Amino acid sequence: MGKLILVPTPLGNLGDITLRALEVLRSAEVVLAEDTRTSGKLFKLLEIQAPLRAFHMHNEHSLLERTVAAIDASAGYTALVSDAGTPGISDPGFLLVRACVAAGITVEALPGPSALIPALVASGLPCDRFVFEGFLPIKKGRQTRIKAWATESRTLVFYESPHRLARCLRELEEHLGADRPICVVREISKIYETYHRGTIGELAAHFAQHEAKGEIVIVLGGAEAS
Repeated sequence: MGKLILVPTPLGNLGDITLRALEVLRSAEVVLAEDTRTSGKLFKLLEIQAPLRAFHMHNEHSLLERTVAAIDASAGYTALVSDAGTPGISDPGFLLVRACVAAGITVEALPGPSALIPALVASGLPCDRFVFEGFLPIKKGRQTRIKAWATESRTLVFYESPHRLARCLRELEEHLGADRPICVVREISKIYETYHRGTIGELAAHFAQHEAKGEIVIVLGGAEAS
C-alpha cells in the first residue's frame, strides 16, 4: 500500500523550503500539483526531477477515485503540493486526504510554509486563541459572515483578494465599527512584504487611497467583552 504526503512549498523565498520537503519531493514516485507549470518552474530551480501530474479544483472530483486507487497500488509514496504554501489550506487537498483516510491509506503532512501563521504571529495581535476563516465569500453569505464576527472574541485570520481589500475594510467598518485593531499583511516571504497595523477605520481610510497589490492576509482583533 502506498502513502500520501502533503508537502508545503515556498510562498516566495526559495530558502523557505525545508530539507525534509526536498528529500520527499526528490524521492516521490509522483507529485500531484495544483499547477504543473508553476511547480515545474520551482522543481527546476530546486533540481527536483519527480514526475508531475495535475490535481486541482477543476479536476479533483473527476480524478479522485482513480488517484486514490493509484496511491493505494503504489509501492512508494505520492506527494501533493499546491502552487505555494501548505496543500489543503485554501487550496486543493482536502477531498484527496479524506478519501485516502477512508481507504485506509497512510497520510502524512510535513510542516512548512503557510501565510496565515507568519501573518498572525507578526501582527501584534493575540495569537494564543485564533480562528482561521479562509477566504470570505465573494457574494452570498459575505455580510452574514462578517456580522457574526461582532461577538467573536478570538483573533480572526482570513485571506482576501487585493482588488477586494478596500471593499472588505469598508464592510468591516460598517458592521464591526472603526475601532477594532487590525493588521493587513501583504506578500509574505516576498521582496515587498509589508505590515499595515492600526484600527479598522484607519486602514479603511488608507486603502481607500492606496491600491493594494499581491497576496493579502488580514488579521483582525477579537471583540472586547462587554
